[in-house]
Amino acid sequence: MAETWLKCSACKNPIPYGAAHWVCSVSTCNRARTRLVFCTVSCWDSHVAMLRHRDAWAVDAKAPSKEAWERELAANPPDPDPAPRPAAVPAVRKVVGDASPATAAAAEGNVRLADVTDRDVLIVVSKMKKYIKDRSGMNCGDAVADVLSDHVRALCDEAIRAAARDERKTVLDRDLPRPRR
Repeated sequence: MAETWLKCSACKNPIPYGAAHWVCSVSTCNRARTRLVFCTVSCWDSHVAMLRHRDAWAVDAKAPSKEAWERELAANPPDPDPAPRPAAVPAVRKVVGDASPATAAAAEGNVRLADVTDRDVLIVVSKMKKYIKDRSGMNCGDAVADVLSDHVRALCDEAIRAAARDERKTVLDRDLPRPRR
């Protein structure tokens, strides 16, 4: 396997020297200090969704050779961090109050639908009924919203697990399974 030039800014897959990759067309994403690179257009797309660029596109590029990269690093050494943090100090997270059992289970990746005590309806019932009526001319029973809310909770649980596997604290659209059609 070829040596790694940089890692994808979205999925953290390695980008080898001399490989094709994509960069964002927005100038703040292309600065030497930021240097966002993406292994696929879908990784770039997840970046755009997160940063909410108004007008952006993926620009294809080619990674430099190992020798060219070493020359570039020698000519432009990276700026030292203005306030370097000692490597031995772990990141600190402030916790206020005790976590609920559901929150603790989510943090550990053990979320199950049965653990959720909040059984609120997650569906806008009027919009759901209108959709069914407009689409088919049929009426909709009141219990449908409860069942759909259970499905939405299950999808959210799956997305939470996917984000936790990627060691992220944010659930993204790519964490949700695609609907079957």
